[in-house]
Amino acid sequence: MDLGIEGRTALVFGGDSGIGWHTARRLLDEGAVVVVSDLDQERLDAAAARLEAPAGRLHAFAADVTDVGSLAALRERIEEATGPVDILVQSSGITGAQGLFHEIDDAGWTTTIETDLMGPVRIVTTFLPHLRRGWGRLVLLASEDAVQPYDDEIPYCAAKAGVLALMKGLSRTYAKEGLTVNAVSPAFIRTPMTDAMMTRSSEEQGISFDEAVERMLTEKRPFMAIKRRGEPDEVAAVIAFLVSAGASFVNGANYRVDAGSVASI
Repeated sequence: MDLGIEGRTALVFGGDSGIGWHTARRLLDEGAVVVVSDLDQERLDAAAARLEAPAGRLHAFAADVTDVGSLAALRERIEEATGPVDILVQSSGITGAQGLFHEIDDAGWTTTIETDLMGPVRIVTTFLPHLRRGWGRLVLLASEDAVQPYDDEIPYCAAKAGVLALMKGLSRTYAKEGLTVNAVSPAFIRTPMTDAMMTRSSEEQGISFDEAVERMLTEKRPFMAIKRRGEPDEVAAVIAFLVSAGASFVNGANYRVDAGSVASI
C-alpha cells in the first residue's frame, strides 16, 4: 500500500520499543525519513539497529519529554540532520502511579501528569512550527482508559483523557493550515509496559504470566471480544494510515484499537 509519504520526515517518540518501534518500521517501509526518540540513547541505538534502515533514512536522538530544554535541543539536532518534520507521532508514556485514589499521593499524580499529559503538550509546542507549513500529520497516543477509566490507575486515565482533549482542540485550530490531528487509543497491547504490568500481577497473585494475562482479559477487560493482547504492529498500522496522504480528510478523530474493550459506542 502506497501511503504517499515517501521522502517525508517523521518523528516518532517512544521509538525504542513497542508501538513506537513498529510505527517507525512501517514508515521506513513507506519511504519516509524517520527520527526515533526516547529517553535512553543506548537503548534507542539498539532499537534503531534492529530497524536495519538504509543509510541516511533513520536517525536516533534521545530526549526527555519532561524537559523543554531537552526537546529544544532535539529539534535543533533534527533540523541539522533532516530539516523540519512533516509527521509527528507521540507514543511515549508511563503507567504512572497505581492504586486506589486514596492510596496515591501528590507526587504520584505529578509524575504521571508530567509525562503522560504535559509530555505531549511540550512535544507539540516544540515541533508545531514544523507542522504548520501547509502539510502535516500529528498523531497522539491516548488509551481506552481515557474514555473508560479504571479505579486502580486514575492518574493515567485522567492524563489520557487530557490527551484526547488536547487532540480535539488542536484539530480545530490548525486544520485550515493543512495539519491534521488525530488520536489512537489502544487497549492491552503486547508492549514492555503491559509486560511489566503482567509480571507484577503474576508475582502478587502467585500465578504464571500467562495466567495473569488470562485473568486480565476475563476479569478486567471483559468486553475485549478478541480474547488476546493486541500486537504493537496492529496499532502501528492504524497510525500509518492516519499519517498518510490518503487520510487528508480525517481530523479530530480518536481511533480505538481495542478489540471492543470500550463498551460504549
